[in-house]
Amino acid sequence: MSENNKLPVKKLAELALLTAVALIIFVVELRIPDLSPIYGVKLGLANIITVFCVYRYRPWETALVVGCRVFLGAVFASSFSTLLFSASGAFLCLAGMIPVSRLFPKLPIWVCSMIGAVLHNIGQTIAAVIYLGSFASVMYLPILLVSGVIAGAFTGVCAQIVTERLHI
Repeated sequence: MSENNKLPVKKLAELALLTAVALIIFVVELRIPDLSPIYGVKLGLANIITVFCVYRYRPWETALVVGCRVFLGAVFASSFSTLLFSASGAFLCLAGMIPVSRLFPKLPIWVCSMIGAVLHNIGQTIAAVIYLGSFASVMYLPILLVSGVIAGAFTGVCAQIVTERLHI
């Protein structure tokens, strides 16, 4: 790591704390019964932390928090498929949200979150097609996109409230 990329202890502690909070939210959400009879539809409450990090930290710091949360979440869920689907969705989400947040800084956070949620569902669908070796998963995409917009708006509003309260 170059000298410019070294993390001060305070920032490292903040990122570790945010990772822990996101992981706790993820694990708690695993215990909540499905809100929809359609597999894959969920709120994704841990993404509140992701959206917050997109607006508060540098891209690589945000990717670090998300990567740790995704990996540890898969460990706690005891599932390789959780790692595959979470990682594919999370990193496509970041690949869209980070540029959108930088190119359009006046855009409300919840709109950026909705874009991220849609990309997250697209990433997971691509992973499902590859993992299952079938395009049948694409049939779920319209439903996942609608649910992603709704969940993304909700998590985005939560992240926007947090950032406003913290004056960021």
